[in-house]
Amino acid sequence: MGVDVATFGCRLNAFESEVIRREAERAGLADVIVINSCAVTNEAVAQARQSIRRLRRERPDARIVVTGCAAQTQPAMFAAMPEVDRVLGNDDKLQAAAWRAARTALQRGPDFGLGGEEKIAVADIMAVTAMAPHLVEGFQAGLPRVFVQVQNGCDHRCTFCIIPYGRGNSRSVPMGSVVEQVRTLAERGHAEIVLTGVDLTSYGADLPGAPKLGMLVKRILRYVPDLQRLRISSIDSIEADRDLLDVIASEERLMPHLHLSLQAGDDLVLKRMKRRHSRADAIAFCAKARRLRPDIVFGADLIAGFPTETEEMFARSQALVEECGLTFLHVFPYSPRPGTPAARMPQVAGAVIRDRAKRLRATGAAALRRRLDAEIGRRRHVLIESATQGRTEHFMPVAVSGGVAGEVRAMTVTGHDGVRLLA
Repeated sequence: MGVDVATFGCRLNAFESEVIRREAERAGLADVIVINSCAVTNEAVAQARQSIRRLRRERPDARIVVTGCAAQTQPAMFAAMPEVDRVLGNDDKLQAAAWRAARTALQRGPDFGLGGEEKIAVADIMAVTAMAPHLVEGFQAGLPRVFVQVQNGCDHRCTFCIIPYGRGNSRSVPMGSVVEQVRTLAERGHAEIVLTGVDLTSYGADLPGAPKLGMLVKRILRYVPDLQRLRISSIDSIEADRDLLDVIASEERLMPHLHLSLQAGDDLVLKRMKRRHSRADAIAFCAKARRLRPDIVFGADLIAGFPTETEEMFARSQALVEECGLTFLHVFPYSPRPGTPAARMPQVAGAVIRDRAKRLRATGAAALRRRLDAEIGRRRHVLIESATQGRTEHFMPVAVSGGVAGEVRAMTVTGHDGVRLLA
């Protein structure tokens, strides 16, 4: 058997899993399972641990390598698991040399025989200052949507977030390399490309001349005329630059869907989170973007039950859904991450956190249903993802029948089933 990768967490991890598979197979590993972990919540870490135990039971002869953000931040915990044979750092997982070293280590002894610290190959992520482009050659030809990693790490230190300690400081792929990757993927027939990163709107600050994300997007669209659709993943709205707003307004190939890292709708909570925007900033950005692109759709990350959050504070976050006109919500029940300042703040009771998360998800579901209702009768361009599903420009799921994956079809929305549009 070859190399199997189990991916947890964000789209960036999904992209990196393809790099992992390629580099591990090139290094000659076989019958290996790689856990590409996430550290964003305690639940994400627990899911990775549960999967490790389950996979050991299902494949007792396979070697298990754990990498990703949780492996970077808690290597000793994973190394202590008897099911784990190797713990690999978050930058190391993308390096060919690290996988060659892993092959050598995993060949020692018949008993999965490394123990304790010998299992750990985790370098100092804060010492990583540059980022090489990783073109995933293994993307299946004609795959409708593929990802291009343009940035990694984060220079900000939000009080709830462990990710900078798993990803390191912000670093960017040079614009020329990004354009070449996008051109190559477009020539291979991929209809839609998504730019990904940990803190995407910090793109370019470490590059000569400090180009911003908007300049990168403009350059891609200018120099890759064959690209049909371009998306950008989660952004920090307070960092949206003038070029980005300009291209949102003027370029139809940039899809009218933005996912915003908002986290809360109460100013005191935002201050305690050490966010750089206010409630008013979030509302103003959405209004401005909607003036520039009237049909734009917003998603957002929101945290329920942040330490010290009162019912009144929570109500302001809940009201933000309507005031910003949000359609897609990613709701996170607050989870204290060891080593973060928020973990030392007065905590909200677990039952209250779960209740608020449930109510916030219900608010999001109602907002999505309103948008689904509003789509009926609209003419949309649907990217066919499979024989049964596609996505509109606004990332709305569409139930389809037939069609060729990768094709973009003009379709009229006739209804919805509460989750997907019918067209």
